[in-house]
Amino acid sequence: MEKRNNEAMTSLTGTVIRTQNSFYYIVPQLNLDERRFDVTANPISCKLRGIFKKSKEVVTIGDRVEYTLLPDGTGVIEKLLPRKSLMKRPLVANIDQAFLIFAAKDPDPHPLLIDRFLVLAEWSGIERMTLCFNKIDLIHEESLLQIQKKYQSIGYKVLLISAVEEKNISKLRRMLANSISVFAGPSGVGKSSLGNAIDANLGLVTGNLSNKIQRGKHTTRLARLLPINVGGYIVDTPGFSALDLTEIKPEELADYFPEFQKYVSNCRYRGCLHQHERAIECGVKMAVESENIDETRYSSYLSILRDISEQRERTKKYKGRKGSD
Repeated sequence: MEKRNNEAMTSLTGTVIRTQNSFYYIVPQLNLDERRFDVTANPISCKLRGIFKKSKEVVTIGDRVEYTLLPDGTGVIEKLLPRKSLMKRPLVANIDQAFLIFAAKDPDPHPLLIDRFLVLAEWSGIERMTLCFNKIDLIHEESLLQIQKKYQSIGYKVLLISAVEEKNISKLRRMLANSISVFAGPSGVGKSSLGNAIDANLGLVTGNLSNKIQRGKHTTRLARLLPINVGGYIVDTPGFSALDLTEIKPEELADYFPEFQKYVSNCRYRGCLHQHERAIECGVKMAVESENIDETRYSSYLSILRDISEQRERTKKYKGRKGSD
């Protein structure tokens, strides 16, 4: 009887904006093709249909789902719809664009951390991304020109902003309108302050930077989609001081450095890792020597590659010991 009743219910589509304690909070999808959703609607509390446990499908924020409403106003998620992207850290689906937020000062931007976040976004299949440097009220903008030029030459958008002075905030609002956008970056860079500057109704809690370790407090604990008054959502994510990219295969890492691509075909050996090979045999290393690839970007590549290789070796040894027990 329950099954027949469920089948008789109208199937609706919606977007998961928050998950907590096995509950999924959904807002209705107004037009699936145009990715329009009702930012004014009260979220519907839903549980997963039992079939998800058998299939081991993971539903996360940003996911588009089919669900049915129950008489008490809650719902049941029946089906996970295809994703256009999946950010790995934290797990967020169907992002239209990523804003990677760093501070111009306090804490100072670290090239390796910037590059790790860019690799994360590339690996996640996010096509539109913008590097944002907040707190430019603390420095002279000229000090950022070199780093701005470096990333713009690769093809990334770079936006210099100040949440305190609201510099370029109106431009950022226009970029955010009617999209699902993720704010990601290390702790202490002012992501919550930036959210409040975009839409004061968000009321995000902000924290101070620790003078001792120059690291921000984690004012955001869980990733969540927050509706904004220009339409659409921003994904407020916890801050990070490090990123685990070890699921990436060593031979695939270069794919996530866009400026490497036109030089890879010049490598002598198939499967070249652009690491220990002689420069004459490696198109990427030759491009670094001729300054067609920025040396700090190549250093970031080597650092991430070492992390991935060392972690895979540790995992291999652990499995070997476990298998011999």
